[in-house]
Amino acid sequence: MTELDRTIDGVAKTIAEVLEKKKYSIDYYQREYKWESKQIAELVADLTAKFLDLYEPDHARKDVAKYAGYYLGSIIISQKGSQPFIVDGQQRLTSLTLFLTYLRRLQQGREEVVNIDELIYSEKFGEKSFNLDVPDRNDCMEALFESGEYEVPPDAAESVHTLVARYSELDGLFPDELKEAALPFFIDWLKDRVQLVQITAYSDDDAYAIFETMNDRGLKLTPADMLKGYLLANMEDGKPRTKANDLWRKRLRGLDEHAEDASSDFLKTWLRSQYSTKIRERKKGARPEDWDRIGTEFHRWLRGAHDSVGLKSHDAFYQFVVRDLDFYSHHYARILDASAGTFKSDSPLRFIRFNADLGFTLQNQLLLAPLCVDDNLPVIDRKLEIVGRFTDTLLARRIWNFRSTAYSTMQYAMFTVMRDIRGLSTDALATVLRDYLLKIDESFDYDGLYVHQQNRSQLHKILARITDYVTVSAGQASNYIELTNGAKVKYEVEHIWADHPERHTDNFSHEADFARHRNRIGDLLLLPKQFNASYNDETYAQKRPRYFSQNLLAASLDPQAYEKNPGFLAFVKQSGLPFHAHEEFKAADIIERGDLYRDVAKRLWNPDDLVALATSSEP
Repeated sequence: MTELDRTIDGVAKTIAEVLEKKKYSIDYYQREYKWESKQIAELVADLTAKFLDLYEPDHARKDVAKYAGYYLGSIIISQKGSQPFIVDGQQRLTSLTLFLTYLRRLQQGREEVVNIDELIYSEKFGEKSFNLDVPDRNDCMEALFESGEYEVPPDAAESVHTLVARYSELDGLFPDELKEAALPFFIDWLKDRVQLVQITAYSDDDAYAIFETMNDRGLKLTPADMLKGYLLANMEDGKPRTKANDLWRKRLRGLDEHAEDASSDFLKTWLRSQYSTKIRERKKGARPEDWDRIGTEFHRWLRGAHDSVGLKSHDAFYQFVVRDLDFYSHHYARILDASAGTFKSDSPLRFIRFNADLGFTLQNQLLLAPLCVDDNLPVIDRKLEIVGRFTDTLLARRIWNFRSTAYSTMQYAMFTVMRDIRGLSTDALATVLRDYLLKIDESFDYDGLYVHQQNRSQLHKILARITDYVTVSAGQASNYIELTNGAKVKYEVEHIWADHPERHTDNFSHEADFARHRNRIGDLLLLPKQFNASYNDETYAQKRPRYFSQNLLAASLDPQAYEKNPGFLAFVKQSGLPFHAHEEFKAADIIERGDLYRDVAKRLWNPDDLVALATSSEP
């Protein structure tokens, strides 16, 4: 058969076979990289969980060749002459390339190294280029490849921001138990036992026809479809089955209109929140438990667990859909709206948005866990607010203490919390969560918080919350969305001190000491990007009057803020917070200002507020 006769090839290939010494192009209209935290977390979780199910510490590396393979889906390639173009699978291949780049850097300095360079870049005619050839990503990918860090230019494409954000999350997602002796075993398995089906067409028309067919919902049998089939088959035929089927389709279609794969995410989150009792132990050789299995094969898990779930009769299966799924999917949709929809500063669900903006997807299972199908709406909203406040406080404390909030780091602890709060009343829920916060080590008493490249985005959110708290407490409208770049004006973390160590030789004899002090929380504000560009180099004396026209936290540095400002002055008096103007801003002022931020944080994220919320104005 000649190449002209060939229209479609479909071959299962390992990751190494797909990427090694290959070079793929991406049409300009498909170049945006859009994966969110949830999707990269699921990819890493699926791969590492499957590997850990196979790996034993006494294995030799040659044993990996006998490990079961893992199917990671399909990609569609349009072969245009000698150049392959990715039609479908760009997001997955980009994420795998990021993951391989991280694993390559994780191996540095080790005696036993698996060479994966040629899966990331290739060399042709003496020139090196990345295997995924997208010109506007090259500077970013080269920096991540060489150093693991990249300062994103202001005018960079959105994909570059996303690449850096997802790369920065990988270390928290990758299990610690795989970072030592097991690392070369995992990399061997990833490159040579994980497979993709590569479908190659020799014309764009054929490639896109395949793409459309494979993504036709009517032809694609998903785990959700299989779960529905199982549930409906166990109901009474006729009206009950028809009603359950119609409701299922309506609810899950509505969720998918909120976000891609939202229906599948809901089923995992719902089943985990209400029924999972165990999670894989954090030790070598541990096996996946029901929490893990629901995440990877919820349709199979429910078949085996139907008795423990209570599915023992036709009516039980029917109620599971028309009562339970209907109830939890409705409130899951509300959670999605609160996470990314219109922000309402007085809504009890506002804390869901704060946590979602930090990329904390584990909150959804916590939010559903205490809800009961016979709860009325006021009780439900009270529970959602209590859990949202708890999560908000927990994340703020961890960020303040340089503790990771990544999915893999938090999943075990959050599973335990979820299990402990399942079905609780508002009073019991508030007490359990307040007591949890009082027992953990992280608090706002730590006074060493500073900004660095990896926590800048999180500190941006912390400063936004502190600034917004002061603003709202002074009787003004919330500016949280504006401060977090949800409006036209773009804000940045701004140093009060300009980067001029020569201005501070009376306090610091070494530039490194100056830089460390300058990066402390007390020297930071959120200010519009154009302000930063225009005035960043000025002295404090020059900038201070300009701060008065900015947000109230910045304005509080200037004496004018304490004149004819009744709302702010009333807040300062009522709260007892040590606000005052700073005529000068010396090293001691940074410490003092940091103490102020810490005192605000203690009021803003106070565990006792959970119990106060549960006992006041009972629903």
